[in-house]
Amino acid sequence: MTDIRIIFMGTPAFAVPSLEILLAHGYSVVAVVTAPDKPQGRGHQIVPSPIKLAAQAHNIPVLQPSNLKDPGFLEVIDSYGANLYVVVAFRMLPKVVWSKPALGTINLHASCLPQYRGAAPINWAIIQGEQTTGVTTFFIEETIDTGLILLQEQEPIYELDTAETLASRLQYKGASLLLKSVQAIESGKYETTIQPSIPGGELKKAPKMYTEDCQINWGQPTTAVHNFIRGLSPYPGAWTILNQVHTKILVAYPISLANYAPGAICSDNKHFLHIATQDGAINIQQLQPAGKKSMDIQSFLRGHKLPI
Repeated sequence: MTDIRIIFMGTPAFAVPSLEILLAHGYSVVAVVTAPDKPQGRGHQIVPSPIKLAAQAHNIPVLQPSNLKDPGFLEVIDSYGANLYVVVAFRMLPKVVWSKPALGTINLHASCLPQYRGAAPINWAIIQGEQTTGVTTFFIEETIDTGLILLQEQEPIYELDTAETLASRLQYKGASLLLKSVQAIESGKYETTIQPSIPGGELKKAPKMYTEDCQINWGQPTTAVHNFIRGLSPYPGAWTILNQVHTKILVAYPISLANYAPGAICSDNKHFLHIATQDGAINIQQLQPAGKKSMDIQSFLRGHKLPI
């Protein structure tokens, strides 16, 4: 058995169950590394990351470097004497960081690697219409998400899953898998697996999505549009232009609708809003105009009369 001293690296709420499960099982997390506090919302208030709040609740030292190669930061993490780094939903680490600990640096990734390498595996799995995804723990190496696999477990994607509902399940499944991985490393009894080689055309990637990538293409089939909307809900949010306003579509369902051109609006301007696709339509239930809070379709239509 090896005495484990962990530095945990993560930022969003997805990473919190992983930190909590390690602490609950008595592991020594000597420091937490997370993103610098950032202004959020219309008030631009400075908000700490969910991982920072969780670490502070357990009186764990928090480090928030803007530059992971900064000599001062490297000196500080060395001072904690950690022999294992654990990474969950953090940024890409430089080799000068991930190569430090004697037992290696392990990462929890929200897909069944090698598929959906990248920053947004949950979003892309839904967008691509997958019926299963999963979680993987692996040792970090030079190229992103390509290291030796420790453990992997599948998770179904349900018909009405959104990025939010799927992430809420995967964060706990992932935390459990991470605990098993750390326990295996602690015991010294574990095997790793080389990620299988997949032809380029069949290897699906999951790059970060920016605002311009999230505009809805109503000329696609209904299923593809529906998958796109739920794969980006609630964040970063699939959007379209309604009444000349940038509007995120958060909850919607596919329906049958004939004789409308893609992008055409069908509405009574009171109770329902359908937007035509290549072969049907999307029934919009919840949306968020720019600068406004999320609202149901009836509330939206009370304040927006759409050209029919």
